[in-house]
Amino acid sequence: MGHLGALLFLLGGLGALAQICEITEVDSTLVERLGQRLLPWMDRLSPEQLNPSIYVGLRLSRLQAGAKEAHYLHSLKLSYQQSLLRPSSSKDGNDSEAKPSMGQLALYLLALRANCEFVGGRKGDRLVSQLKRFLEDEKAAIGHNHQGHLRTSYYQYGLGILALCVHQKRVHDSVVGKLLYAVEHESHLLQDHVSVDTMAMAGLAFSCLELSNLNPSQRDRISLALRRVQEKILKAQTPEGYFGNVYSTPLALQLLTGSLSPTVELGMACLKAKAALQASLQHKTFQNPLMISQLLPVLNQKSYVDLISPDCQAPRALLEPAPETPPQAQVPEFIDVVLKVSGVSPSYTHSVSVPAGSSLEDVLKNAQEHGRFRFRTQASLSGPFLTSVLGKKAGEREFWQVLQAPDTPLQQGIADYRPKDGETIELRLVSW
Repeated sequence: MGHLGALLFLLGGLGALAQICEITEVDSTLVERLGQRLLPWMDRLSPEQLNPSIYVGLRLSRLQAGAKEAHYLHSLKLSYQQSLLRPSSSKDGNDSEAKPSMGQLALYLLALRANCEFVGGRKGDRLVSQLKRFLEDEKAAIGHNHQGHLRTSYYQYGLGILALCVHQKRVHDSVVGKLLYAVEHESHLLQDHVSVDTMAMAGLAFSCLELSNLNPSQRDRISLALRRVQEKILKAQTPEGYFGNVYSTPLALQLLTGSLSPTVELGMACLKAKAALQASLQHKTFQNPLMISQLLPVLNQKSYVDLISPDCQAPRALLEPAPETPPQAQVPEFIDVVLKVSGVSPSYTHSVSVPAGSSLEDVLKNAQEHGRFRFRTQASLSGPFLTSVLGKKAGEREFWQVLQAPDTPLQQGIADYRPKDGETIELRLVSW
């Protein structure tokens, strides 16, 4: 009987682990500090800096920004409604008056739903039509034989389907079918250089479609694809506990915490991820507003799929601005960073001296001010990304990859990454 009792106890413990994937009991002070980092971004109201994900992240969290939150939503509405009235921008490289991308428009629809609004009326119908048109264009680019290539990414494609789904707007089976095919034939998704993020977003879209039953003829295929995505993400867990890397973990956890098929493996993986996230919060790893806005819902046991039926009356603690620490008068320390460019002729290698704590973007600007180095960027919701270096513009299916020499891709963008003294940063033009 003793052995039987021990066995029953073990099975009971494993069963408890298999029930749910929860990220609970995270230090509330650390969560509050995370939310406080979003407040300065909510004062940036120019069209190119407005970020719907900030609003979504706060509404799905335990935190709120008070009157600033309502003002931010009002600014989003003005900007996005006006953008749809503008004619299409020219291809002269000036994106200051460009229409929103598919991903930006999808996030805006999520922001509306986070405020318990369903799109409707003439303006709402225009938003929905524009997003559906984006998806149809991408479906055509993939082609009937699936040999074509998206103009954007499967991440944005999945996000577009998710945004329409939470508004109960059905997309054609053929549109969903392209995302299903990409998951079923994994090589298509692996062309995307952030595959865990892409898988997670596809999974969130499938979760919404499964719960809403908007495409009943594909229900079984959607359920199978969802399980496949979850399995792939679990296999991508690192020894430290992250899924892919620290920055792709929040979106992966949004998917896993909403899993309707709990297992012992899932429970153990989430415990490991929780410990890794706790450490990253203590080290202030998350600074980018998009990443923060994807993590805050996880810390409140929420995901983008909860926007199917959001709880707009749930109590949320009011965020106060972080206390300012007076600057200390001291001589700034300088560091030397070697900047290397490959993929162009002639090649470029130069040492740049900048104050310690400078971002990689600061390094690039310094190199541009004091030498022949030239670069251009384009704004995105995750921060600026390189479009041109030394006059060489990334063409179709090309991008400027940023690496820690010799071959370690950066996990952060150029505005977030802080190089160390003596580090070599390589900018490399690659095809995908």
